[in-house]
Amino acid sequence: MMHIRPLYRLCLPLCVVLAGCAGAPAPDTVPGPAPLPRTDSAPSAPVPAPARPGGFYLDDGPGDSPLDEASLAAIPDAQPRDEALHRFANRPYSALGMDFVPMTERKPFHQRGRGSWYGRKFHGQKTASGEPYDMYGMTAAHATLPIPSYVRVTNLSNGRSVVVRVNDRGPFKPGRVIDLSWTAAAKLGYVAQGSTEVSVEAVFPEGSPADLLARRAAGTPEIRRAPPTAQDDAIAALADETADRPGIWLQLGAFSALDNAQTLRSRVAQSVADLAGRLLVLSDGSHHRLHAGPFENRDAAMSAAQALRERLGVDALLISR
Repeated sequence: MMHIRPLYRLCLPLCVVLAGCAGAPAPDTVPGPAPLPRTDSAPSAPVPAPARPGGFYLDDGPGDSPLDEASLAAIPDAQPRDEALHRFANRPYSALGMDFVPMTERKPFHQRGRGSWYGRKFHGQKTASGEPYDMYGMTAAHATLPIPSYVRVTNLSNGRSVVVRVNDRGPFKPGRVIDLSWTAAAKLGYVAQGSTEVSVEAVFPEGSPADLLARRAAGTPEIRRAPPTAQDDAIAALADETADRPGIWLQLGAFSALDNAQTLRSRVAQSVADLAGRLLVLSDGSHHRLHAGPFENRDAAMSAAQALRERLGVDALLISR
C-alpha cells in the first residue's frame, strides 16, 4: 500500500501518509461487479470519482480490460519460499498517529478481521519492501507481519482461500487487518464489496523450521524436505496426460499444497456421489488444481456446480477446452 518510514524518520510529511491509507475502496462506495483486467495490460489512466453512489474510492479501482473468471482462477497462489527478512522494512514505524512494531521472526500467526484491497491508484508505486506494487500479483500489505512473509487468507463468507506474499505495510483504517492486491481480492470474490471478513494464517515453505514449529503447535503431521520422488514424477505425468483432454469441466479449487487439493477431492467424493468418478487433481509440481468432468454439456456441468454450492459451499468455475 505504501512505504512507511521508520521511527527515526518521523519527519515524513503527513500528506504522504494520508495518500497511502486510501488504497482500498470504501465498502459503501463501491459498484456492482467490475470488469476483470488482463494481467499483461498496463493500468488505465485514473478516472474521476463518480457523482453517484456506487463508484470506487477516488481514482482507485481495477483496470478496464476484462479477464474471464476461469483465467483469473488459473492465476497461481504465491509459493512460500525461504527469503531473508528485509533489512529496513521490519523496523518500528509510525502511521496516522499510531506506532507499530513489526515481527522480526517467522512463527505461527492467526488473525481474523476485515480484509480490504488496493488497486490501480498505487499500481507501480514502491511498497515498503522497495518493490513496485503490482495490482495483478498475489501480494498483500500488513501492519506487523515480517516482510517478506506468506499468509493464507480465507474469505469467511464463501470459504475461498489464497496464499499471498506480504511485501507492504497497511492498512491503517480501524478494523482492517490486511490489504490484498486487486487480483487476490478478486480470486476471493470480494472486489465489489470492497472488504469482507477474513482469516489470516502464516504459511511457510514445507519442511522449513517455521513450518515444523507450526505443525507441532497445530498437532498435524510434520513434513520434512526431501528430493522429488517417483510419486511426484507420476503426478506430473498425469497432469501432462490430462491437461488437454477436451470437454466441459469444473474447476473446484487451485492450491499451492497438494494435500489441500486431495482433501477437497475427498470431501467432494463423499458429499456429491455423482462426481466421485469425475474428480481429477492436475499438478505442475508446485500448483495443484481440482477439476471435475468432463460433462456431456453445459447444463450438466451447471447442475453439478449447483450441487457443490448447496452441499459444500464450493463455487466452481466452468471451463471449456
